[in-house]
Amino acid sequence: MSDNLHTHKTLTKNQSLVMNTLVNAEGPLSAYTILDQLRGNGFRAPLQVYRALEKLLESGLVHRLESLNAFVACRDDECTDHGQTAFMICQTCNNVSEITDTTLTQRLKNMANDAQFTLVKATVELRGICETCKAT
Repeated sequence: MSDNLHTHKTLTKNQSLVMNTLVNAEGPLSAYTILDQLRGNGFRAPLQVYRALEKLLESGLVHRLESLNAFVACRDDECTDHGQTAFMICQTCNNVSEITDTTLTQRLKNMANDAQFTLVKATVELRGICETCKAT
């Protein structure tokens, strides 16, 4: 499990179940996929998953991939600026790599400031083919 879990307040049972599902997933999961995987743990409605995801997102333990409408556990222990996040997403295997780049983060902030725009959140998603899939 990500070390980030240890730096936040105690999670509720539902938040822990959702978090564990994402940590153990091989790729991004939709809320409905999470619900299907947790039905045996008492989850009956999408709202249970969405509430847990909302709190996990607020805590910075989970990221939402906008283009896939899916969620991934934060896997970067250095991820401190959760408002600006970048990902590389393989179109072949759906592998997701989280990118920490302070230069990119600062550039996004500068672009927003130059446009007199208050940046609240930025998610950059790079789609392509990972090294493993290129080799096959």
